[in-house]
Amino acid sequence: MAAFNQFDDLKEAQFVDVNLRGARFVRSDLSGVVMRAAEVAGADLDAPWLLAGENVLLVNGVNVVPFVEAELNRRFPGRADRQAADPDSLRAAWAALERIWADTIERVASMPEGTVDVSVDGEWSFAQTLRHLVMATDTWLGRAILAIDQPFHPLGQPNVEYETDGNDMSVFATTKPSYAEVLEVRADRVAMVRDFLATITADDLTAIRKNPWAPEYPETVLSCLHTILEEEWEHHRYAVRDLDALTK
Repeated sequence: MAAFNQFDDLKEAQFVDVNLRGARFVRSDLSGVVMRAAEVAGADLDAPWLLAGENVLLVNGVNVVPFVEAELNRRFPGRADRQAADPDSLRAAWAALERIWADTIERVASMPEGTVDVSVDGEWSFAQTLRHLVMATDTWLGRAILAIDQPFHPLGQPNVEYETDGNDMSVFATTKPSYAEVLEVRADRVAMVRDFLATITADDLTAIRKNPWAPEYPETVLSCLHTILEEEWEHHRYAVRDLDALTK
């Protein structure tokens, strides 16, 4: 099977009468791609940034983004509140996330032993997903909002692309922790967000912070919290998707 990576510049390439059946695009920029007379039956598109800003996705001339957004909100009660903008709404949004994650962790506990470490189609396992959310909390609450010099817990799961951005990724564990350890650290970070939101005020939300990956770009405390909520909901969606695949 042919493989292309970041060193292959395919921007503005034309594919005419080409068979791409079964092709897989991972961390690829397909924005502005135009497909005409294309057979897309069974295609599976997962784009977490699709719903940001004024993005559109046209299928036969119809912008399907609003339909996707509405359907995801229907499937995941509480997701619509991930852009909550005041202290009380943020606390309610986080409480909803805590409940849905608790239900999902309970579901996993009833599944066969070892389920937490199974990867579906090369994606993170359930345990790795929880570990990544530990890192997301450490990044956007610990580093960005609280300005802790070294906020990262060793059990966090970084993205590969973060390893060269100037942040010290050497703190992360090189061996796989037990699931019990993962649950313990995850619970600690969940409580960390809950405790922070418990006392936050409207004025606190407008305070300026540095983007943890690009310090030259300012963020507000509110925008950092929104990133945490987005991370939680997107990775919950991924986790449920893969758990469903394992039970088919």
